Amino acid sequence: MTRELPEGPGAAESSTDSVLGALADPTRRRLLDLLAEQGEATATALAARLPVSRQAIVKHLTVLDTAGLVSSARVGREVRYAVRPAALDATARWMAALAADWDRRLADIKRIAEDG
Repeated sequence: MTRELPEGPGAAESSTDSVLGALADPTRRRLLDLLAEQGEATATALAARLPVSRQAIVKHLTVLDTAGLVSSARVGREVRYAVRPAALDATARWMAALAADWDRRLADIKRIAEDG
């Protein structure tokens, strides 16, 4: 049930897009918070902590799984979900590089404005 992250040219952009899309929803962000707190949980246990149905939780977990943010494992009759930090770490690195690029550009503008 666990999905591998894409590899090859364009995979980083695709993965980042998937992560950002998944994180755009506040319910999915809350699910990640709950899973980070608990380590792992079933959709039923997560639904008990949120004001949405178990079916809605499963749909949100599917989006998070597709983005590589959670993994699922069958344990007996249960499916347990856990956070997978790799995709989130890759997105954070992309955002840090983007911020550094903007910082450099703004520093260049400031230098030109002060020198000119």
